[in-house]
Amino acid sequence: MENSAYDRSCDEPPNYEETSFSDGTVAKGNGTGNGYDIGEHRAIRHSVVSAFGHDTLDRVPNIDFYRNAGSVSGNRAVRPSLHELHHVFKQNGEISVPNMAEDGDSSHWALPGDLESVLPQDNNVFVRFGWIKGVLVRCMLNIWGVMLFIRLSWVFGQAGWGLGIVVIVLSCVVTTTTGLSMSAICTNGVVRGGGAYYLISRSLGPEFGGSIGLIFAFANAVAVAMYVVGFAETVFDLLKENNAIILDQTNDIRIIGCITVVLLLGISVAGMEWEAKAQIVLLIILLVAIVNVFVGTVIPATPEKRSKGFFNYDAKVFMENFTPDFREENFFSVFAIFFPAATGILAGANISGDLKDPQAAIPKGTLLAIFITGITYLGVALCVSATVVRDATGNINNTIAAGMNIVCNGSYAAACENGWDFSSCAVTKCSFGSMNNFQVMTMVSGFGPLITAGTFSATLSSALASLVSAPKVFQALCQDNIYTALKFFAKGHGKNNEPIRGYVLTFIIAVAFILIANLNVIAPIISNFFLASYALINFSCFHASYAKSPGWRPAYKYYNMWLSLFGAVLCCAVMFVINWWAALITYAIEIFLYVYVTVKKPNVNWGSSTQAVTFVSAVNNALTLTGVEDHVKNFRPQCLVLTGAPKNRPALLDLAHCFTKNYGLCLTCEVFVGQKTRTVTDLNAGMEKNQMWLNKKKRKAFYSAVVCDNFRQGAESLLQVSGLGRLRPNILMMGFKKNWRTVDYADVQSYTGVLHDAFDFEYGTVLLRMTQGLDVAHIIKAQEEFERGVQEQKDLEKEQLKEENKGKSIFRKSRKSSQQHLTPTVSVMAPQSRQAVTVNDRLMSINTQFQRKQGQGTIDVWWLFDDGGLTLLLPYILTTRKKFKDCKMRIFIAGQPGRTEQDKEEMKSLLVKFRIKCAEIHVIDDFNQKPSSYNWKVFEDMIEPFRLHEGSKSTTNAEALRKENTWKISDAELDTFEEKTNLQVRLNELLQENSRAANLIVVSMPIARLGSVSDYLYMAWLDILTKNLPPTILIRGNHKSVLTFYS
Repeated sequence: MENSAYDRSCDEPPNYEETSFSDGTVAKGNGTGNGYDIGEHRAIRHSVVSAFGHDTLDRVPNIDFYRNAGSVSGNRAVRPSLHELHHVFKQNGEISVPNMAEDGDSSHWALPGDLESVLPQDNNVFVRFGWIKGVLVRCMLNIWGVMLFIRLSWVFGQAGWGLGIVVIVLSCVVTTTTGLSMSAICTNGVVRGGGAYYLISRSLGPEFGGSIGLIFAFANAVAVAMYVVGFAETVFDLLKENNAIILDQTNDIRIIGCITVVLLLGISVAGMEWEAKAQIVLLIILLVAIVNVFVGTVIPATPEKRSKGFFNYDAKVFMENFTPDFREENFFSVFAIFFPAATGILAGANISGDLKDPQAAIPKGTLLAIFITGITYLGVALCVSATVVRDATGNINNTIAAGMNIVCNGSYAAACENGWDFSSCAVTKCSFGSMNNFQVMTMVSGFGPLITAGTFSATLSSALASLVSAPKVFQALCQDNIYTALKFFAKGHGKNNEPIRGYVLTFIIAVAFILIANLNVIAPIISNFFLASYALINFSCFHASYAKSPGWRPAYKYYNMWLSLFGAVLCCAVMFVINWWAALITYAIEIFLYVYVTVKKPNVNWGSSTQAVTFVSAVNNALTLTGVEDHVKNFRPQCLVLTGAPKNRPALLDLAHCFTKNYGLCLTCEVFVGQKTRTVTDLNAGMEKNQMWLNKKKRKAFYSAVVCDNFRQGAESLLQVSGLGRLRPNILMMGFKKNWRTVDYADVQSYTGVLHDAFDFEYGTVLLRMTQGLDVAHIIKAQEEFERGVQEQKDLEKEQLKEENKGKSIFRKSRKSSQQHLTPTVSVMAPQSRQAVTVNDRLMSINTQFQRKQGQGTIDVWWLFDDGGLTLLLPYILTTRKKFKDCKMRIFIAGQPGRTEQDKEEMKSLLVKFRIKCAEIHVIDDFNQKPSSYNWKVFEDMIEPFRLHEGSKSTTNAEALRKENTWKISDAELDTFEEKTNLQVRLNELLQENSRAANLIVVSMPIARLGSVSDYLYMAWLDILTKNLPPTILIRGNHKSVLTFYS
């Protein structure tokens, strides 16, 4: 018989369109009618009949099942759930067809703040770049920045070409290791916009990503100022040569810089397409200028150039420039000034959202750019070192006449041997040579104006790239809403979602730093920020590799986790050697932002390696604990609390939380009673919801639940399997069953059975009784429904107000909406009787009393039986908590008549050895007195409905009664346990007499012998013992010591 759920229209081969995810794997619907109204975003429900020969709801693997909701690169499809596949054929003998199409409202699947979670957009309107135009060109232009033409010769003049090579190689080592780490990270999944911020945040989490994202965006904004100031310096030199200075050097640089950054802002705001076209033009000019330098070194030097220190290739000049000659600088200060020249490696990654295939483009383009620019820097620097001396006068009359007998030695020997005397530079500072003239490249080149154009190209292209990168990174950070105050800058404009607001902010920051007007001051500022970013990228790769998460599967294999760690350490070391106080400030800012984000706890989950390492550490620590034997000194309460849904019994949960706080294990457990097929849905739905509720209420506890046929079986399962290794509960906490006299015997038997099971499994047992009861589920449900009704009313009013503002008539619509929204809440919002409100308020107040600070009072501990010390330890722990710090502990013990003082001294001595302080010790020596007739009558009335009364019957009838009602309390049982019964009634009298005003009473729990004491008699003992008292805790340890006086 053919499956009625089978849709033959889906057998047709799906149509695919190319996307940036991979080479065409997104299925696009063919529009055939199948009942799913999702238009062109319909996802194919692939039939598997042709593959397996029978019709089934199972689906073959498909990329659309793995997308986030609202993915921009394709439409998410929903595979059939395991529940649907497992149970679908059992519903009335027919097949229930799940909807595998994309959810119409699937926002609940999306990760909050994830960049994937945006509305689907038509990819055709985006401007997308390949790896050459988007990454290689952009990185090369950014790396070939201001330093190439106006500082590289100065760097090699200061450091010599020996240490100069070290400067470039060290920079390349830092950038290459970072490039390798970045390649691994960005090939481990789809990369969205945000560059370094996106890579770090998705790898290490929002804490690291949020802090470094802000710093990195700021560094790029400052970099704009650095490149623009470099450009302005070149323009100023031209003005100086032509005697066209406006005011003075500093102010001219400020004026030129501000005008330039305004023009660059205009290009950036025009859109990425215009910016990319400008970059291509600038690249061509820059390449021609670089070639011009190499050509110029082989053109014979004119006398004018020689007077300025240029002698073509000369071995003596080359060797003279080998050694360093630091003047007011050192190696690290020179390195700090040069290093920003290598910081353009993230230019391509920073626009990752505008790339066609970021996974392939970023590694290929970035690493190739590092190699090409590194070789270029070395080639240009060595050529200049082989042709230009450090100092020259620029005076063509400083030649050495033929026949003059001059010994050429010292710092100016190379120039001397070439017939020039620059020795005056030792006395008076000269204006030319690699140490003094920032425009050496112009002099060396074959055609000077080309170098000027190249300088303009290098500086402007780098400035443009940084001006684009900073807002893009900042926008991605703001869209994640990690810093809520910055949400204003998340908005984009136009088809490319351009961050116009971010451009304006970057412009303001850039202008502020342009006003410094000193390149050597600005460069070291951003060096630390970029190095901090690189350090975290390297550490991200190491951390992800170290975690060994199955989700860490980078397509790029040429990386090494230890090399990444070396890169991270190297970046940190370089930061400190460049400028130790700037490094400290950078890390202080990072730590501050990290702590801020940690405290704010943004609602995002990106599957970071931090989570993976936390998991690995937890497993390793748990395994380590299994090899350590328990010791009494390390005992701590680890509670299994039968709360049901955690919010339903707040007093029980709050008390357990006081015991465990942040230092012990607390499991809040719920038993779903009924058929598994009916209750498993509720269980699955409640797992995440209840755990989130615990987290929201800051309760350091776990939620666990089981499905069983009865309560006892569920509790028994929890008692046996809860926990992990040594991290397992040792105390069972329950509420007292207040309604035991009115419920079925099966419920009573199940309840007492749980207590017996706890004793059998050697759990310490804690029962909490409060006069008004513990279960407030009905009140919470009514409150939630009331709040829902109020919220719906508010939403309706907002909708009406919105439509009124539009000037539309909403009278008819309002009435309809009112009926729709408010009808369900009428019963909830109906007024309750004053008595019912009072009772509910009183019940909630009593059950939340452990959430409030307890006033001055006492915790009365009736330590009647030695259970290992748990009855004493738990109230002592309470007195160490803030809520109970004003409560004093009083100890009550049983004593023999005539030796009260001796018993008191013995207990006092024991407490001193245990180092437990108490306010008073009371010895009770009249436990063996019979209870009053009134209290005994109360007890008899309590058990009357459950007595067998076989003593008044004949032997035959009595035997028949016992067989028919095995659960009832027999006369023989009452006679056997008469003394123990008297003790419970008498103990209640003593509690009423001594502890009626206590804040909390703790009493040793009586134990009923299994098989000897009936369930109803045991419940009667517990009931009469705790009747009409303040909040009372019954405690029975497992009779293993939890206290010791040994060190």
